[in-house]
Amino acid sequence: MAETSPSRTSELITVRDWLRYGVSAFTRAGLVFGHGTQSALDEAAFLILVALNLPIDQLEPWLDARLTTPERAQIDLLFAQRIETRKPAAYLVNAAFIQGRRFYVDERVIVPRSYIGELMSDGLASVIEDPGAVSRVLDVCTGSGCLAILAALTFPQAHVDAVELSAAALQVAARNVADYRLHERVTLIESDLLSALPPDARYDLIVANPPYVASAEVAAFDPEYRAEPVMAHIGGEDGLDLVRKILAQAPPHLTTDGILIVEIGTGRAAFESAYPALDVLWLDTQTSEGEVFAVTSATLATATTSKPAKRRR
Repeated sequence: MAETSPSRTSELITVRDWLRYGVSAFTRAGLVFGHGTQSALDEAAFLILVALNLPIDQLEPWLDARLTTPERAQIDLLFAQRIETRKPAAYLVNAAFIQGRRFYVDERVIVPRSYIGELMSDGLASVIEDPGAVSRVLDVCTGSGCLAILAALTFPQAHVDAVELSAAALQVAARNVADYRLHERVTLIESDLLSALPPDARYDLIVANPPYVASAEVAAFDPEYRAEPVMAHIGGEDGLDLVRKILAQAPPHLTTDGILIVEIGTGRAAFESAYPALDVLWLDTQTSEGEVFAVTSATLATATTSKPAKRRR
């Protein structure tokens, strides 16, 4: 069991001290990042800022702040737990952030880190001309509910349905919806993709961040990724099993001018091989390229069936 060290808690006094120690300790332990942070420095800063209830995007003003003894012990314990358990830092503090907004997370859900959340920062301006005209949104594979909540905040006139197969994940989503006081605008539905929706349900926008990791890659996961629910990752031999189902199920649930947005990770080559005739728009962000696509309802209505494809990195 991870424990605090009296010598560390007496010798390391400031935020700067603990940040330096964390970077060294995480690097020495060979930790893997990618759950909202990309380096040992980011990870140490994340744990310190959350533990101290400081703004998640402000480190510089606090670097020389002296910590109380209980604060030092708390940070020391978090660092020790991160190294010993190899769990993502978000699980240790039950918090993840997208676009500066905080969401509750635990091992029942994947740590949210969708590029679709980043795209929502400007109201999906590249594909949505009038955010005020969006009246119904569907979030597929909602997990913690973060994208459904961001959609409700991005499109203030819209009601959002959020579907998820895992009943345990829906419990986490319900907590987040309650935290944001959006229970009247966000409806959580237990469903295998779109299968439980009423036949006449129509949406102006459907967003989906389904499991899209190829089976062989899941088998080779580092401990940090193995700590997450496997069903939130595994997407079949080429990673596209659930993407295919979403593309097949979505057309009758889109309005005439509806848009479907899907995140597929690094599977663009496999996707384009499987759907060579499907005209999609790739939506890049500051931190991603070719990992999210948008397709119109009109295009989907005439789309051809995909063929199996081996995923390439």
